[in-house]
Amino acid sequence: MTQITSTMKTRNSTFAFLLLAFIITSCSTIKKTPRPVVNNGTYTPAPEGPTVKKLGPYVMEKPEKEIAEKYATILNVRKTDIRNGRLYKFIDEWMGTPYRYGGLDKDGVDCSGFVYTLQQQVYDIQNMPRSTNLQINFIKRKYEEELKEGDLVFFDFDGRQFSHVGVYLQNGYVVHASTRRGVIIVKLHDPSLYKYFSRGGSVMVEREGEEISSGR
Repeated sequence: MTQITSTMKTRNSTFAFLLLAFIITSCSTIKKTPRPVVNNGTYTPAPEGPTVKKLGPYVMEKPEKEIAEKYATILNVRKTDIRNGRLYKFIDEWMGTPYRYGGLDKDGVDCSGFVYTLQQQVYDIQNMPRSTNLQINFIKRKYEEELKEGDLVFFDFDGRQFSHVGVYLQNGYVVHASTRRGVIIVKLHDPSLYKYFSRGGSVMVEREGEEISSGR
């Protein structure tokens, strides 16, 4: 009798454990559906993909003459092509900053930290993720020839997908935080970089309830 009772207890314990495991597994695999957005009393579908928020309409500042001339020369474009003073002033201030993993200031910055800070200070985007593996989810993918100033470009370094990120500028140039040389501007087709090029696209932003591409 004692043996039968012990066997029943063992079976009950096993069943309870399997039931708990099933519940936990099921919860972790539930697909969450985006909640609808209420707009003037009517329901509209929520955006399908993640977006980042901007503070408001983007205000572009005219570059200083010295900045325009300097970066027109570096990018091999006309001085009139350097229009975004905020972008090139930011780059000028950060140029040469050494690489430091996890860094987020001018004592040292990593690639995703540089992009994160640039998006905040240049494009007013306040909730850009900090890491490359999350930043990749916030872009609208483009072909290489479609890339525009301000788009993000991702690379697969060390055999890891989307492990490095930079910002596309003009005329095939990219600014990024290099592990060896710090913040620099290089050609996307630089042999040491282009072979790792994986994906590029514009940051998806949300303004006043409308999902739009950064279109920069």
